[in-house]
Amino acid sequence: MQRYFVPTENWRNDTVVIEGDDAHHMLRVMRMQVDDRIICNPPASKGAICKIVQMDTDSVTAKVVEWLDRDSELPVYVTIAQGLPKGDKMDLVLQKGTELGASAFIPFQADRSVVKWDAKKEEKKLTRYRKIIKEASEQSHRNHLPEIKPAMKLKQFIEESNTYHVRLFAYEEEAKTASFQSFASVVSKLNKGERVMICIGPEGGFSTDEVDTLKEHNFIPVRLGPRILRTETAALYALASISYHLEELED
Repeated sequence: MQRYFVPTENWRNDTVVIEGDDAHHMLRVMRMQVDDRIICNPPASKGAICKIVQMDTDSVTAKVVEWLDRDSELPVYVTIAQGLPKGDKMDLVLQKGTELGASAFIPFQADRSVVKWDAKKEEKKLTRYRKIIKEASEQSHRNHLPEIKPAMKLKQFIEESNTYHVRLFAYEEEAKTASFQSFASVVSKLNKGERVMICIGPEGGFSTDEVDTLKEHNFIPVRLGPRILRTETAALYALASISYHLEELED
């Protein structure tokens, strides 16, 4: 069954109204009919099997048949603070990071970020990013839609990090030392329900000033394996490792 995330305001008790691009997809692409079944998700809740009861030119109305009990979220809340990368690498981080269970993303303007966001175009960029996240959430059967926050400077996301239990940053120099802090050692101590922020540098890595500032604010430098990863790979490595430790090893 096709899955759609539907805004909270479109739910009325056991009735949901699908509009916009999703309605177009159902009507024009999938050619759905009355009585067809779909899965609908509020933005932050488990999904429901719904039966289509009415189809109009630009909307579809469905009734809840059964609420699903499946929880596909990571047992910890993980935010990826991603140093702005070049090209379409951010698209990859958002799409695959969503599939791997990230709860939120913070793009940040690092010292070595080649890309500089134009404030006038930021909302258009964020709208496109939200669409990428929504489609990836539907494909991977997430219960919650991850949040994409506006781009921040280092000082701003450090302030944002004050609500987190664990703060980490992937540091390539940590991979070169004999006495390193492994990511596995940190993950093995995580407790369910904790909030974790993982900061990833851009292509050129973190500057010395950024490393010093992060350490001053209780960010722990960690090694993501013995190899130096590309910026778009690092977040995915971290999320996959958390899933393996907290979900697969629990079974």
